[in-house]
Amino acid sequence: MKHDPKVPAALPPGHYWATCRERTPMQALAHDHTVLFPQARCVSDGKRVVFYRDGNEIWACNALYAAVNFDIQPA
Repeated sequence: MKHDPKVPAALPPGHYWATCRERTPMQALAHDHTVLFPQARCVSDGKRVVFYRDGNEIWACNALYAAVNFDIQPA
């Protein structure tokens, strides 16, 4: 079955850089993304995404949430 581009897809497995869409720490605070602001490395298994800073796990969410709420680039 072909993916409908209007429906968000979960972040596929891989290593990425996730950049907050919020432009200030206060905006990030409103969305509970301050620990990731402005950018963090992340690893997706296709279901869950774990975010890292300095080699330490700092946050996790499901792969759909990550795909919808962050600007994602391959690492």
